[in-house]
Amino acid sequence: MATGTDQVVGLGLVAISLIIFTYYTAWVILLPFIDSQHVVHKYFLPRAYAVAIPLAAGLLLLLFVGVFITYVMLKNQKVTKKAQ
Repeated sequence: MATGTDQVVGLGLVAISLIIFTYYTAWVILLPFIDSQHVVHKYFLPRAYAVAIPLAAGLLLLLFVGVFITYVMLKNQKVTKKAQ
């Protein structure tokens, strides 16, 4: 059973994820259909970042996963050598 703090943190993470998803969806799907002179365009980054930001985030995620797997494998290898 989750504690109250865990529930608040989980709700906060879900809320942030929902905000990011809504912003990105509006940015990528709705914004191209709105006139480029409309005032709503000032609240969004240029369209080139719509590809660059997720690409950079994906590469960072792959990097962190690779470093974590390498760390665990090296640590496991050291423990195995000590046991022998």
